[in-house]
Amino acid sequence: MKNQKGFTLIELMIVIAILGILIAIALPAYQDYTVRTKNAECLNIAAAAKLSVSETAQDRGDLDSVTASNTGYTFGASDYCADVAVADGGIINTVATATGGEVMAEFELTPDFTAGRIDWTCAETAGAKASQIPAECRP
Repeated sequence: MKNQKGFTLIELMIVIAILGILIAIALPAYQDYTVRTKNAECLNIAAAAKLSVSETAQDRGDLDSVTASNTGYTFGASDYCADVAVADGGIINTVATATGGEVMAEFELTPDFTAGRIDWTCAETAGAKASQIPAECRP
């Protein structure tokens, strides 16, 4: 009788079961990661708006005089960001699009002008999943 070498059927089924469990855990995490990076694109595009608001606030001396028209910021469309707009008081609103998330994320960046320095706080306002929101905007 020949001595056969190789894996038994049960060993192969165990390996397949382990792979299935790992995939079941990794796939949702990867999907959240891809949506989160697409949402982060809006925040990256908003950096130009933040610079415009900061320069206008420094020039005028306060945030109350900052408006959409006097910052000079204009939005350039991108694949995953539908809009970045500057509101009165320097508040910046962004709207993500085509990210693959159940809810399209909307971010509100609020400036705080204290002692010549501007600090920004970010809040997600549309109710997107926390795991799909970039870290700087999570509650």
